[in-house]
Amino acid sequence: MSSIKVLVIDSGNTFVKWGLHNGNWVLKEKICHSQFLAMDDVFYNLPVPDIIVISHVSSESIRNKLSMLTSIWCVKPYWILAQSFQCGVTNEYSEPSQLGCDRWAALIAARQLQKDSCIVVNVGTAMTVDALSASGHFLGGIIIPGFYAMLNGLRAETQLTCTLPADYHSFPRNTNDAIHSGIIQGLLGAIERMHRLISQHNSSIGNCIISGGGAYQLISYLKISFTHVENLVMDGLVIIAQDLAQNEEHFIEYSN
Repeated sequence: MSSIKVLVIDSGNTFVKWGLHNGNWVLKEKICHSQFLAMDDVFYNLPVPDIIVISHVSSESIRNKLSMLTSIWCVKPYWILAQSFQCGVTNEYSEPSQLGCDRWAALIAARQLQKDSCIVVNVGTAMTVDALSASGHFLGGIIIPGFYAMLNGLRAETQLTCTLPADYHSFPRNTNDAIHSGIIQGLLGAIERMHRLISQHNSSIGNCIISGGGAYQLISYLKISFTHVENLVMDGLVIIAQDLAQNEEHFIEYSN
């Protein structure tokens, strides 16, 4: 099959990212929820896609907006759900469909990037750290609050105040830096501990693959080998779209 025009949408907790892929990325955009609700003109001016693949973990109102925006084309969107097996990845979740669709897309993209066991990190409103074996089995993973969720939790539940910007230090000497550094260390600690656990589970391990808007706060301090990928979920959505397009039955169903 010749190259197809794929519109992928990653609808997250805080931002909506979308991109147009036609063998290579033609367009990538990112916008917060409040701005996204006024995006009609932008979508009307996009080229007509052959297939639309969406990862959605956000609110019902954003889902409704996405449905309205994509209804301008005679192309039925494919709203992904985690499967028991897809694109070389086996899902070991006790209830496979309960795995977040964004995590599933990221695991599929990571599997294509490397065949060694690895941890797959997505740093956003929440941070996920998932373990992927060398045979492509998703072994399980953790979910913890991201930087601002931790910060807002401290503000809500204690008398501590933190004025940003603050700086990271190994041994902070003021409260702002202590809170900032503590959150960074907590996130790094979760990543590095999961890396140790999968290293104990496997004889060899490849890179940590890290993505998400909050990754830039962490990568300068990571003490393990890593690969930074700008939009891992979107890359995974493209792979899923290409897999669907190769399956004539799915392609017909979702393109008409």
